[in-house]
Amino acid sequence: MPLESPQTVAGIQAEADLVALVGSRLCHDLISPLGAIGNGVELLTMSGMGRSPEVQLIAESVAAANARIKFFRIAFGQASAEQRLGAPEITAVMAEMSRGGRLQYRWEASGDQPRRLVKLVFLALLCLEPALPWGGEIWITEVDGSWLLRATAKRTKPDPDLWARLDGVPGPVSPAQVQFALLPREVAALGRRLVWEIGETGAEIRF
Repeated sequence: MPLESPQTVAGIQAEADLVALVGSRLCHDLISPLGAIGNGVELLTMSGMGRSPEVQLIAESVAAANARIKFFRIAFGQASAEQRLGAPEITAVMAEMSRGGRLQYRWEASGDQPRRLVKLVFLALLCLEPALPWGGEIWITEVDGSWLLRATAKRTKPDPDLWARLDGVPGPVSPAQVQFALLPREVAALGRRLVWEIGETGAEIRF
């Protein structure tokens, strides 16, 4: 995929910023009610009702929703050039996403990272998810500024037409597939090159 011109990059970044503002707003507004539900569950637990299957189900659902919102806030939210995310915060989100799920995320990059790059990683993770409907593992590594996301599974579910969106091939995407439209734009905005590969038992995304 060729690098974009400075004028094109500026236009892409302006569009991406607007999308990110919407994402940040939605995540911000959802965090508070989820927190209130979580507090209510804690009160029920303290009152002795916490051992009931109904309360346990609510608690697990709230924890899963909170993990997903934190993930979405980074993937779709606003990220300035100055913002950074610490390794403990990133690995905590990875652990919450892995807990009880069909996918296991292995964060192997060291140290704090620019939030804009972590945003790319999280969008790329969302692109890998549909290829692993039966579960698998995803390793995230960084070497000299280059990022590699490598997924392994007993079998994958390739969708060449959808993955072609990562190369800029025009076509429709559903709400659940919006990351395939956003990732190449965000990568281009940072002046990087996006490369991907998918096979029968694995997939990779590099930038």
